Amino acid sequence: MAPLQKALSPAPESVQLATFGALHDAGSTIVLLGPHEPGFWAAFSASAEANDSLPDPLDRYSKRIVTPLAQSWGGQALFPSDPPYAPFLEWALKSGQAWQSPIGMLVHTRAGLMVSYRAAVRLPALYGLPMLAQNPCNTCAEKPCLTACPVGALNESQVYDVPACRAHIDSAAGADCLASGCLARRVCPQSQSYGRLPEQSAFHMRAFL
Repeated sequence: MAPLQKALSPAPESVQLATFGALHDAGSTIVLLGPHEPGFWAAFSASAEANDSLPDPLDRYSKRIVTPLAQSWGGQALFPSDPPYAPFLEWALKSGQAWQSPIGMLVHTRAGLMVSYRAAVRLPALYGLPMLAQNPCNTCAEKPCLTACPVGALNESQVYDVPACRAHIDSAAGADCLASGCLARRVCPQSQSYGRLPEQSAFHMRAFL
């Protein structure tokens, strides 16, 4: 079985993406792609999509850069926003590179709680998969994510209280979360080593509102 990296030429890093996991599915190999940081947000911010004032700039940018990349690999590009909606969360868990965190959200071996999947590529062959990673939560003694949320919207119940979260970040008290991103995600030690800029988190928080 050929190694996966042999099929990924040019490398996803050529367009500021990283391989966030891979798995076999129905005789094919699915490659999960996420932002390569540092670098991805700077590239997006300078793009036409980020500056044309049209809806869904990040989705449009992702499609523009991933579609030709997938074609160069001989694969099919898949996106979370496109119906019929692909099971990205299921794929992430099956990849052996992401797990359910103590607060319920996915935690990734590299990106921590800041993980996001911009696209996937289905390759029409079986390739050797990356070695299974270790869940960073297993060696996190303090688990600060459990107590960091100012309104308890994310806690050990693993039930996300969306109304409480939304009300908080839409208030003066939630200005820090709105400007810099979810505090529960930020305190994750693995998230802190990933290098995601506050500007990227602020973009997603505004979209959430």
